[in-house]
Amino acid sequence: MIVLSIDSSSLVTTVALLKDEYILGEYTLNFKREHSVILMDKVQMLLKDCEVDIDEIDGFVVSKGPGSFTGLRIGMATVKGLSMGSNKPYVSVSSLDALANSLLTFDGIICPIMDALRDSVYTGLYKNIDGKLTNILECTALDLTDLANILNEKGEKVIFTGDGVFKHKDFLINNVKSCKFAPNHLSIIRASSLGELGMEKIKTGEVDDMNSAPLYIKKPQAERELEQRLAMKNENRL
Repeated sequence: MIVLSIDSSSLVTTVALLKDEYILGEYTLNFKREHSVILMDKVQMLLKDCEVDIDEIDGFVVSKGPGSFTGLRIGMATVKGLSMGSNKPYVSVSSLDALANSLLTFDGIICPIMDALRDSVYTGLYKNIDGKLTNILECTALDLTDLANILNEKGEKVIFTGDGVFKHKDFLINNVKSCKFAPNHLSIIRASSLGELGMEKIKTGEVDDMNSAPLYIKKPQAERELEQRLAMKNENRL
């Protein structure tokens, strides 16, 4: 089975081709460029360099979030278009699952964190149970203090990964007991990790339909700011 995997949920643009248990190729660009400008170019480049035709792909994998609202929409729209055009299935996988999957061998709590602004993060908690990535706290948005309290109550060693580490590392060191941090190359989402999880879903027929949507835990910032302005305007009228 050959799958094409795409993630654009953060600043990182990453695409990968997987064939069964092998990674044929992967491109990862961690640079402030618009996903809408470079995503399809990277897909086409990867297919060309791996000498794989789009018709040879058996399925597609895309990140469903959490993450950047714009980035998620671009990734989802791209994969839906490829899926419809080739009449092949696609599946969406959590960004947090992909981050945690890269640290599957860790013998404690795996805690991916993605920056959600205003000292909060998108996060979930995972453990390796009998060799399988197991979610022990569903994907959510938490204040850093609340996350630290949850982890300290569990009393286990924990490893952090994700782009939230770069911003909040000092806080985590000072407030979470027995914490470790993933190496930098594992703290960004890899399309290959996303693809491994997605391939298993495709094999078992657990695929998305064309009505599936990204995972929005919070409303877009522009929408939240508009609601705040409207609320303030209504208060001023009273």
